[in-house]
Amino acid sequence: MRNILRTVIVIGLAVGLIAVFLREADLSRVWASMLSARMDYLLLSLLLTNATFIVRAERWHYLLAPLGKTRFWTVFRTTVIGFGASALLPARAGEVIRPYLLARREGLSVTAALATILLERILDLAAVLVLLAAFLIWFDPGLEARDLAVFSAIRFGGLVMAPVALVAMGVMFFMAGHPDQLHTWVLKAQAILPARFATIVAGLAQTFAEGFGVVRQWPRLVAAMAWSVVVWLMIAGGIWSASRAFGIDMPLTGSWLMLAPLVVGVAVPTPGGVGGFHEAYRIGATAFFAADNDTAIGAAIVLHAFSVVPAIAVGLLFMVQEGLRLDGVARGELG
Repeated sequence: MRNILRTVIVIGLAVGLIAVFLREADLSRVWASMLSARMDYLLLSLLLTNATFIVRAERWHYLLAPLGKTRFWTVFRTTVIGFGASALLPARAGEVIRPYLLARREGLSVTAALATILLERILDLAAVLVLLAAFLIWFDPGLEARDLAVFSAIRFGGLVMAPVALVAMGVMFFMAGHPDQLHTWVLKAQAILPARFATIVAGLAQTFAEGFGVVRQWPRLVAAMAWSVVVWLMIAGGIWSASRAFGIDMPLTGSWLMLAPLVVGVAVPTPGGVGGFHEAYRIGATAFFAADNDTAIGAAIVLHAFSVVPAIAVGLLFMVQEGLRLDGVARGELG
C-alpha cells in the first residue's frame, strides 16, 4: 500500500510539473523550434552530456580507492546502471542501487560504498558553487533581460549552500579520521536501545565513516574535486550547445549560471527529474537570456532527452548483461 501511495504521489508531482511547464506553450511553435534546431550543436550537446559518465566513473574510482581495489569497467557499468535506474524509478533510486551493485561485484562493504555516493553529491554541490561563484565574480555580463528576482534567489541560494558544503565536508573529515570513536559513541545508545540493535547501528556507523576515507587523502580528494569540476563543465557545455542549437543567445559562461536552477530542478524526486528539470531550464532561459518561451520549452525537452535516453538505453543493456531485470531492481533484487 505504501509503495502504491508513493507511486501515485510521484506521478502526480511529475504530471503537475509538466502541466506548469506547458501552461503557456504553443505546441506547434515548440515542435517547429525543435525541427529547426542546428544539428551540429545538438550533436555536440549529446556528446558532452553523455561523456560525463566516463568522468563520473573515474571520479568514483578515486573515491572508492580507500575501500579496496575496483575495476574501472565495473565502476563505469554500475554508474550507467545507476543513472539509468534513476531515470526510470522515483526518488533517485539509482543512487542506492549502484553502490550496492558495485559492492557486491567487487567484494566491498555496501555501507562504505554508499557513503562514497554522499561524498559525490557534496563534491557536485561544491563544483556547481565554484562555477556559479566564478560566473558572478568574473563573467557576469550584467544581462539586461534577466529577472532580478530569480537571479537574487539563485545568488542567495549559493550563499546559503556554500557553508552547508563546507560543514558537510568537515563532518566527513572528522568521521573518516575517527571511525572507531564513532563506533564507541553510537554503541552507548544501548543504554536506551536493545543492545543487539545498538551494536548493529554502531557497526554500520563505523563502516559508513570508513567510506569517507578519501577525504583524509588530500591528493585523491583534490583529484576527485578536479574531476567534479570537469563533470560540471561538460554538463554546462551540453547546456550551452543545446541552447545555441535553438538560437538562444547564451554565452558559454552563462551556462554556469544555468546549472544552479537545473540542480534544484533535478532534485525533485520524479524519475529522471521529469518536470522539475524542464521547468528549471525554461525559467532560467527565459529569465536570464530573453529566450522565447516556446523555444525554451523545445530546448528543455531535447536537453532532458539527451540526459536520460542514452543512460536508460545503455543502462538497461548493462542490466541484461548482468542478469538483472528492472522490476527486480526496483524491488531490491540485485543478486
